[in-house]
Amino acid sequence: MSAPAIEVNGLVKSYGKLDVLTGVDFTVEPGSIFALLGSNGAGKTTLIRILATLLHADAGSARVAGFDTATHGQAVRSSISLTGQFAAVDEVLSGRENLILIAQLRHLKEPARIADDLLARFSLTEAGGRKVATYSGGMRRRLDIAMSLIGNPPVIFLDEPTTGLDPEARLEVWAAVKDLAAGGTTVLLTTQYLEEAEQLADRIAILHHGRIIVNGTLAELKKLLPPVEKQYIEKQPTLEDVFFAVTGRKDDAA
Repeated sequence: MSAPAIEVNGLVKSYGKLDVLTGVDFTVEPGSIFALLGSNGAGKTTLIRILATLLHADAGSARVAGFDTATHGQAVRSSISLTGQFAAVDEVLSGRENLILIAQLRHLKEPARIADDLLARFSLTEAGGRKVATYSGGMRRRLDIAMSLIGNPPVIFLDEPTTGLDPEARLEVWAAVKDLAAGGTTVLLTTQYLEEAEQLADRIAILHHGRIIVNGTLAELKKLLPPVEKQYIEKQPTLEDVFFAVTGRKDDAA
């Protein structure tokens, strides 16, 4: 068996008297999507920052791509990419120029080719020459994720990637995330949206009061509750059904 892409054991972090993480344990298999659910203040972003070597844990250990985050920070940073809650793109530049700039900053060969390949991969070729200021929210987020893949990091952290996006843009991002895992990238995703975790994740963990209280596949988590009594009633359409029926955009966004 291959080693976990991410391995966390007994991670603890406090800010003064505020205990944020009180002993977090989990592993993420290579090429999988792992969703970390939790309400605001649950510690999701703190955990991501520790895994990305932006914070030091008070206790416990974490390994990313086989490297200890405390003792081999540079190796970890070379193996990951982090996409925050807001798209970190330059609106004055075009989408293609944003990608070329990052490739140049990473001293990669053929930055223009890298940019064109990523534009094609994220269905942004036609918009590549336009300034990012003209992009929709979903397009900006897809560009942001594309930028994070420059250099082919094996592990990517997505911290609430669809916050503030409309339903159509959210579907665009979901498709991009699924493509990442299909290509072998390991994705750790934090989210407050239950449906997002259901749609994307191979495994789901819930972070509550500083600890992982449940961790499993969607099917495993559903078994934690007793089966619901079957009731044969007419199924009413959801708001999402109505939205895509009247806009006619679901097939385009998929």
